[in-house]
Amino acid sequence: MSEGLGPVEALERIAWLCEREQEPTWRVRAFRRAAAALAEQGPGRVAELARQGRLTELAGVGDKTAAIVSAALAGEVPAELARLEAREPPDAGQGAWLLEALRGDCHSHSDWSDGGSPIEVMARAAARMGHEYLVLTDHSPRLTVAHGLSPERLRRQMEVVDRLGEELAPFRLLRGIEVDILEDGSLDQEEDLLRSLDLVVASVHSKLRMERDAMTRRMVAALHHPAVDVLGHCTGRRLAPAGHRGRPESEFDPGEVFSVAAELGKAIEVNCRPDRLDPPRRLLREAVAAKCFLTVDTDAHAPGQLGWQAWGCARVAECGLGPSSVGQVANTWPVEELLAWTRGHREQGKVAGPG
Repeated sequence: MSEGLGPVEALERIAWLCEREQEPTWRVRAFRRAAAALAEQGPGRVAELARQGRLTELAGVGDKTAAIVSAALAGEVPAELARLEAREPPDAGQGAWLLEALRGDCHSHSDWSDGGSPIEVMARAAARMGHEYLVLTDHSPRLTVAHGLSPERLRRQMEVVDRLGEELAPFRLLRGIEVDILEDGSLDQEEDLLRSLDLVVASVHSKLRMERDAMTRRMVAALHHPAVDVLGHCTGRRLAPAGHRGRPESEFDPGEVFSVAAELGKAIEVNCRPDRLDPPRRLLREAVAAKCFLTVDTDAHAPGQLGWQAWGCARVAECGLGPSSVGQVANTWPVEELLAWTRGHREQGKVAGPG
C-alpha cells in the first residue's frame, strides 16, 4: 500500500496511521507540518533540496522527517511507514457484511472541542472513505477538559457545518453533539439548541461510580428526553494495555435501560474506540436481543480513526446480529431515513425507525 508514495503522500500516510494507532498528537502534527512545508515547495524544489542536503532548512522539517523524504525520493518505503503499516489494521471479521452496509458515522469530534483536526478535514476524510454522511458531535460545555461547546460556540459551529455541508454535497455533514448526561438525568445544553440538531448522542462522563439504581434512573431519564437519539458508550469503561490503569464499567440495570431504549426507539451506541469497545460483549448481546437500535460509531478524534468502525462491526456480528437484521443498525439507513428517525424523537408519539 505504501510502495511508490511520494514524500508528501508518505508523510500524510504516516500521520494517518499514527492517528489510527492513537500515537501522540504532537507526532501527528509534526508529520503533517512537514507534509505541508513540502507541498508548498513543489516536487522539483523538494528533490533539489534533498540532493543538496538542505531539507531541514524548511520550517517544519527536521532530521526524522527529512530521512522519510529522502527514502521516499529513492523509491523506498520509509522505515517509520513500514513500522506503522506492519501493525494489525481494524478487521471486521464476520461483520464484514455490516461494514459494507454502513452509510455513515454518528459520533465524531473536531478541534472545536477535544479533536485534533478541523471540521472540514474530518468531513473530507469521511467522504473519501465512501461515507454518505458524518455527524459532528463535539462535547457540551460542562466537559471543560474537552473544551466543550457553550451555547454560543455551538451556534457558530452549526453555521460552519451548514456552510461546509453545501460545499461538500452530495456528502452530508450533519449537526450533532455529544451531550453530557448530568447526575439527575438532565442534559448539559440549552433545550432549543438540542432540538435543532440533526442527531444527539447523550453520554455519562461524570460520577461514573454512581450507585447502580441511581445510574439506571439517570440513563433512563436521558433516554426519555425527546432530543436524545443515541446513548453513547454506556458503561463508560476505558481499556488499557498491560501495566496501565484503565477505568471499570459503571453499574446500571442493562435490562431496564435497553428495554426503555427499545420502547422509545432510541439507539445504543457500539463505540469502536480501541480503548472503549463499549458496551462489552455480554451487554451488547443483551441490547441485540432486546431489539434495540444500534449505531456503530468510531468516536473519532482524528481522520485516521474513522476506520475503527470495523472493530464495532465484528463485535455486533459476534453478539448475534445477522444480515437479516441489518436494519437494526441505524447508520445503515439512508440519511433521509436517519433524519426522519431523529425528527420523530422530537415530535411526541413518533419514535419508530424506518419502514
